[in-house]
Amino acid sequence: MTALLQGVRVLDFGRYIAGPYCGALLAEYGADVIRIEKRSGSEDRFPAQVGGGVGALFLQMNRNKRSITLDPATPAGREVVARLVKSADIVIANMPAATLKASGLDYDTLRGYKDDIIFVTNTAYGPVGPMSGNVGFDGVAQAMSGSVYMTGQPDHPYRAAVAWVDFGTALHCAFGAMAALMQRQQTGKGQMVTGALLATAVTFTNAALVEQAVTQVNRVPTGNRGQTSAPMDIYATRDGKVQVAVTGNPLFRRWARLMGEPQWLDDPSFADDDSRGRHGELISARMARWCAERSNDEVVRLLGEAMIPCAPVLSPQQALDHPQVQALGVLQATDYPGLPVPAPVAAVPLWMTETKAVPRRRPPTLGEHTDAVLAELGYSEAGIQRLREAQVI
Repeated sequence: MTALLQGVRVLDFGRYIAGPYCGALLAEYGADVIRIEKRSGSEDRFPAQVGGGVGALFLQMNRNKRSITLDPATPAGREVVARLVKSADIVIANMPAATLKASGLDYDTLRGYKDDIIFVTNTAYGPVGPMSGNVGFDGVAQAMSGSVYMTGQPDHPYRAAVAWVDFGTALHCAFGAMAALMQRQQTGKGQMVTGALLATAVTFTNAALVEQAVTQVNRVPTGNRGQTSAPMDIYATRDGKVQVAVTGNPLFRRWARLMGEPQWLDDPSFADDDSRGRHGELISARMARWCAERSNDEVVRLLGEAMIPCAPVLSPQQALDHPQVQALGVLQATDYPGLPVPAPVAAVPLWMTETKAVPRRRPPTLGEHTDAVLAELGYSEAGIQRLREAQVI
């Protein structure tokens, strides 16, 4: 079966997560994604080193890609960029606008090489507004969206340890890239696709912002306890912790009967999610007593049998070992030179009956495909050697 994106070439100048993961999603379905890195290596090669001179982040971001090294700011480097763009369909570059311009990777320059190119970019704060020129990472967008404020305790907010803003932005950009490809099929025109970390963060936090704008409720954080339904919290068992989430009257009825509290079903204080949220401390206290008398496995089993959402709170190692995680098959053993063991690198977490991902290829070593890609662009062996001697590649 022909891969969905076979024949589509993507140039990935991305940094960290929001750009490179967009490219990884396209590579998963057959696009020829060429990762263009600094001669010293891109930033995502280095955090959380696991061996072989790479970090865990790099392994996730760059499976199924090819890698070349290039300094696009040099005259010879710009000529390489021009040839690359003429051969490509999509360019990804998540850098500040000034950096894009200085590197010759801005949209106006790129479409001068190929007028139907699709350019996918994202920044911290977006293309307009008083902070549009500022730089930032996932955590700053979390902080400005209201999410950090509502996490933890009133005097001790927490950012999420997982970079959900970066990954969400990459997902939006990949969606935009696919939409732009479909549009180009219809019109023959390329376009610029722009994402922003802050825009993603306020989108994911939108329900809380809508509630605040309409009702002026002025909520304050309550740790892990939910505020718009109950019981919704993390509870200690005899040998661990579990997350329980009860939302909606049918779930609450099943929960109250399991707890032996059928009288709560007629109590107006618990009539709906909002009222139960307002009395969440009382309801959580009852759930906590029930959990404390049982093991993690027993709590998960009994609540599961009652069709009440519950899951164990797992460490990273426990997550790797859990039979449900293993059954999904999302984490695929991926070799890389220098790793002591194959890395469990996640695939795109989708199951489609017709569209299949391509077979997994390991992430590239730094500049592994430089000569091959340049040869595809028409460079001779001598020309490639001159670029290397001039420290362009």
